[in-house]
Amino acid sequence: MSRKKIKLNILGLSYSQTQSGAYALVLAEEDGERRIPIIIGGVEAQSIAIKLEGLEPPRPLTHDLFLNFSKSFNIDVIEVVVYKLEEGIFYSELVCRRDNEQLHIDSRTSDAVALALRFGCPIYTYEDIIEKAGIVLDFDKKEEGHSITPVERSESKSVSTEYKSKTIAELKKMLDEAIMAEDYEKASKIRDEINRREK
Repeated sequence: MSRKKIKLNILGLSYSQTQSGAYALVLAEEDGERRIPIIIGGVEAQSIAIKLEGLEPPRPLTHDLFLNFSKSFNIDVIEVVVYKLEEGIFYSELVCRRDNEQLHIDSRTSDAVALALRFGCPIYTYEDIIEKAGIVLDFDKKEEGHSITPVERSESKSVSTEYKSKTIAELKKMLDEAIMAEDYEKASKIRDEINRREK
């Protein structure tokens, strides 16, 4: 019996309410209301957030290194598939292509999503998995379409007050410094303040 494949989009990241130091990665079915929240670690969350936020680290992070290494050997990740859910753990694989050969490589879901962002490839799961794990979240319609970064929106609004006295030029300098220092959480907040003013 063939399983029905469902395309997923990254809805965003937020602090995990259940696990300290962890984040919830929320994947949403493209043509529906169901969401899959996946608990991931801080390092992977940061790697995903950096790409969602469009930030460029000064040195390649592990997932950037994987991308550079793969491209050097003409290996392309063409899709990511979340293929199994067992005892609360999601199992994923990278579907890779080199020349005319297709390979399936087992991966943690957090790594697979971080790589999907870098390779620009789609993420899929199966109907039976989304049926089991999918929930319908009651998001504000205006919130949808924006990534929820590791700093949740309510917090980033209050934090942004410390940047209000700064000029755009000062903020841009601070943004560059935060990126050079690899403080991506701070960079994300500064970038939010710049975007807010430039609207």
